[in-house]
Amino acid sequence: MKMQKVSVITLLVAMPMLVSISAQADVISDRLAQYRAEGAGDFVANQGRGIWFADHQGRSCTQCHGEILTVTGKHIKTGKLIEPMAPSINSERLTNAKTIEKWLLRNCKWTLGRECTPQEKGNILIWLKTQ
Repeated sequence: MKMQKVSVITLLVAMPMLVSISAQADVISDRLAQYRAEGAGDFVANQGRGIWFADHQGRSCTQCHGEILTVTGKHIKTGKLIEPMAPSINSERLTNAKTIEKWLLRNCKWTLGRECTPQEKGNILIWLKTQ
């Protein structure tokens, strides 16, 4: 009897995480399909990582988000805390297409000085999902 209770409790606790993982996978797949429709080719996680860590005329993603994506970052100008980018730690990451596009647009413009290409967005997204 106790074993059944533990199993039900475990399921109730795990269910939101499973739903979040499923939602994340669907959103990521949709975004990648959109980027391909816009002309992107195969996405390469290592290239996304390269964009993340590269110095772009004195700016990089790591300045605000940090080099370790499982910990809280801090905005370089405002000091506002930024929840971890790693979906493995922050189940809200990569679950909303509008939010993904909003922040890719804003952060690419600030960091790279321009909008990211569909290829770059896909590479970054595919790398982030592995974190």
